[in-house]
Amino acid sequence: MAAPTPSDADRDQPPDRAADRRRWRALSVGLVAAFMTLLDVSIVNVAIPSIRAALQASPSDLQWVLSGYALTFGLVLVPAGRFGDARGRRGAFVVGLIGFTAASAAAGLAQSATWLIVARLIQGVAAGVVNPQVTGLIQELFRGPERGRPFGVLGATIGVSTAIGPLLGGGLIAVAGPHEGWRWVFYVNVPVGIVAAILGWRLIPTRHGAVPGWRTLDPVGVVLLGVGVVVLLLPLVQEQQWRGPVKWLLLPVAAAVLFAFVRWERHHRRAGGAPVFELSLFRLRSYSLGAVIALLYFAGFTAIFFVFTLYLQTGLGYSALLAGLAVTPFALGSAVGAVVGGRLVNRYGRPLVAAGLLLVALGLAGTIVALHFVPGHDAALATTAPLLLAGFGSGLVITPNQTLTLSEVPVGNAGSAAGMLQTGQRIGSAIGIAGVGSVFFARLAATGFEWSIAFRDALAVALVFMLVALAAAVTDVLVAHRSRG
Repeated sequence: MAAPTPSDADRDQPPDRAADRRRWRALSVGLVAAFMTLLDVSIVNVAIPSIRAALQASPSDLQWVLSGYALTFGLVLVPAGRFGDARGRRGAFVVGLIGFTAASAAAGLAQSATWLIVARLIQGVAAGVVNPQVTGLIQELFRGPERGRPFGVLGATIGVSTAIGPLLGGGLIAVAGPHEGWRWVFYVNVPVGIVAAILGWRLIPTRHGAVPGWRTLDPVGVVLLGVGVVVLLLPLVQEQQWRGPVKWLLLPVAAAVLFAFVRWERHHRRAGGAPVFELSLFRLRSYSLGAVIALLYFAGFTAIFFVFTLYLQTGLGYSALLAGLAVTPFALGSAVGAVVGGRLVNRYGRPLVAAGLLLVALGLAGTIVALHFVPGHDAALATTAPLLLAGFGSGLVITPNQTLTLSEVPVGNAGSAAGMLQTGQRIGSAIGIAGVGSVFFARLAATGFEWSIAFRDALAVALVFMLVALAAAVTDVLVAHRSRG
């Protein structure tokens, strides 16, 4: 089914207005899907106590419920983006969204921990298929400076979905009750997913001229990249469950597999094939440096909510709803910052990203200071202002950095480039949760379960990730300044 013809209302508008309305309708469907899939990264955190009680889940089971989604999400991002580049984005988007909706329903119906884990793994795969199509759609539908606004809305979607997940999850559990409320954390995706899939098929335009044949999809490259990403992520997402140093032997194995992937991609390109990822994109400073900043930023960004939720619910005894409310200032600041960043990115460029990282660092430092003076049950109130500042800075980072990183990427590589960028974000999230989580749990044990001290020290590690990302952004600003000089 082709994209719909313009409505009577569209025909009454000037041609450019009608086309603009059709573009934004298509993108709106993509944004709804992106919100759902990214929301499921964080919404489950507050449901973990209820899931443990309802399904008699072990700590290892719970770890897989959380990390299995991120693992399979990161696994398919680049191949799915490449598929959208080669065959068109509408089909991949709709199929991925249907799979995500079905897996969400299966997760809500789970009668055992194993059932829930399998559903979460499938959810992650489907989410990884959907997300690069959204970014690729922006690259395809918008040109040059006009991409700033849609990327701004996408950045707000990313920031708000990740930050508001605990609040929405807590609200659902409060309404439906602790025994069944966790199921609605998954059921909420079903009606939205069905409507979004129907609208996606109707509103997202088809792309003619896609090249048939498996050769265009580079199956060898897909397998090598997939194995490399899984082997890299496994010891990170299982850091707390796999005791001992043996797990870290997987990292050199991952390096060897990813090296083989790079060699294969170069060979495949020389042989006239279309690689799963165009390695020459890393020669673009905007792309390579933006990918590094994204990896480092998400290492600190995601880890904050991981340890904050544990601190509030387990350490201070907050309910799921109150724990969600505690991170709302960050979500609000992030939404506002993303919209502002989308409007200003074309004017200020990378210095805007550096300014955002500085604000995030100041907000985290302020949070650490606030917890030093108010370490007890009023911690959530004391951290409101610094988290609002950090959230606003976050909005100035995610949106402009994504816009700048993809600004020079050809449309034909938009999906795979976005997929690789998001894969880096997932790897960064796993690194951050492993590193920050290790410090958090180690300090808990060393201090006799002094939760405030453990949380402050964990925040300090997240702050280090932000400062390293800030150094990378400042380096890019200085290099660009010297080049102009």
